[in-house]
Parts: sequence; C-alpha cells; structure tokens
Amino acid sequence: MISSELLEKYGALKKSFQKNEPIFEEGNLPTHYYQIISGEIKMSNYNDDGREFIQGIFYKNQSFGEPPLFLNQRYPANAIAVEESTILALNKPSFTKLLEENPAISIQIIENLAQRLYYKSIMSAEISTHDPEHRVLKLIDYGILYFNFPKDNNGYLIHFTRQQIGDLTGLRVETVIRAIKNLEKKGELKIINRKVYR
Repeated sequence: MISSELLEKYGALKKSFQKNEPIFEEGNLPTHYYQIISGEIKMSNYNDDGREFIQGIFYKNQSFGEPPLFLNQRYPANAIAVEESTILALNKPSFTKLLEENPAISIQIIENLAQRLYYKSIMSAEISTHDPEHRVLKLIDYGILYFNFPKDNNGYLIHFTRQQIGDLTGLRVETVIRAIKNLEKKGELKIINRKVYR
C-alpha cells in the first residue's frame, strides 16, 4: 500500500504484537493509521452468544481500521494479531498531512476502501441468498483475487482456516468442512495434506 519509507518519513513507528494480542478494541476511538509489515491481523466482534464474526483478515502491506479513523467514529470491531505480527502505526495528524501532500496515495486509499466495500456487498448477498458451497467458493475466489494467495503446481493455496471461512461466511465449521469436501468431489477444490487448493 503506502511504502514503509514514506510512512516512516512522516513519523510512523514499528510495533510488534504477539499472537492473540489486540491492536485496538471495539468501542475505542481511532488515533492511528495501521499497516502490516509482517504477520496477519483479523478484525472481528462477537454476538450475544459469544460467537465470533470476522469482519476482515489482513496481511503484509495491507492497512486496516481506516473508516473509523476518517469518520472519527469508534471502532466497530476488535483488531487482533492472528500470529506474531509487526505493523507501522502513524498518528492521525501525520497521516492526514501525508495524504494532503501525496494525492496519489489518497487515490490508492480510496481504491482500497472501495474494494473492501465491494467485498462486503458481495458477501452480504452471498450470506443471505446462497447455499454453503457457493458461499465458500465465492469467499475463496475473492481471497485469491484480493489477498494474492500463492500459486504452485496444485493451484492456489488458500490461507484461510476452516474456522476463518466459517467466521467470514456465517457458517458453522462443520458445515464448512462438508462444503469443502463436496467441492473437492466436484473438482472445484483440492485437499492435499489437509491444505485447500483452488
């Protein structure tokens, strides 16, 4: 997204987080722009029954949590390190200055936010109207396009766990496992050493 050098030029600081450590919590007011150097971050919240719903998963060079930062609204979800992660954090005044002085970066941020909004629209329709197999395949295809999953001789390696697929599609893990097995039988997916390929 934004080069590390440019972020650091405007005062961004590197911060490290252990697995399961929060970066920010639902209800907090945003103070920084965050971009991932390494690792994996999820944004999620929980319903009254304690079930987690993942709003998004973010990887190297991706940013997260910008909409509340722009709107000066409280975070609607928690951001948590899925694995040991390092991020760059740039305070809001410096981030605003960076955007004002680098209009091309502003366009990139707008495109990134539009991509996420597009994904949310698609997945909302999928969750409300389609069967589990269709939902799982749509999420995987979107992941290949948006997250640049690596490709080898077996196809694209899908980095989502079964639990993450369930949390992103509103399905139970058992339903995800059945859907993946059915999609494998239909030739849409491959399962090799418990890893899913498309």
